[in-house]
Amino acid sequence: MRRIGVFVVAALCIAQVASAHPKAKHSRVAAFSGHNAAPSTLRTDPLARPSGEIDLKAENLGEEVHVNIYKADGSFDEASLAKLDDLFRCVRTGEVRAVRRELYEQLSRIYDHFGKQINLVSGFRFAERNSSRHYHASAMDIRIPGVSINEMYKFAESLDAGGMGLGLYPTSQFIHVDFRAPGEPSYRWTDYSGHNSGKKHKSTGRTQPARKPTS
Repeated sequence: MRRIGVFVVAALCIAQVASAHPKAKHSRVAAFSGHNAAPSTLRTDPLARPSGEIDLKAENLGEEVHVNIYKADGSFDEASLAKLDDLFRCVRTGEVRAVRRELYEQLSRIYDHFGKQINLVSGFRFAERNSSRHYHASAMDIRIPGVSINEMYKFAESLDAGGMGLGLYPTSQFIHVDFRAPGEPSYRWTDYSGHNSGKKHKSTGRTQPARKPTS
């Protein structure tokens, strides 16, 4: 009986301790958080013209190009743009579209700044919802081996004079850079969910046709 009494007292003590110290609730980090960029954070000085040089490797294709998007007279080199368009093609469908030239100029500025080959994680995506800037060939997901995504994000943000979207993907280790639709404000976000869900989306239209390589 004495031994049973000791067990009962011990059990009561444990119960009191447990009630006094409930289990701490684990805080969860939201998978996605975003906001419009404050106008005061946008660039007001004109952007310097980039060198035009781009050294790019498409990770999902195992292909790479090193081109200059400008000709000697300063105009765009259509043959170089066509090579980049091909590298930006939709991995799922093989569709090629003419990527927005301003996006390539930003890519060149990023290359000029870091001086290292840039890895393309995702470019044009035809198998995508039509609200995505990837579908409209005006977005890219990129990373640079040996350079932190925070450093890349900070520099890309310094290029935004308005109308750009910038996303940080810590789980997948890349940044997203895009040009918004006309009239849309600049946008910033962080996404911990990883690189796309693998779900296929039915397209409801077509973006501008691809450029054809010229001699």
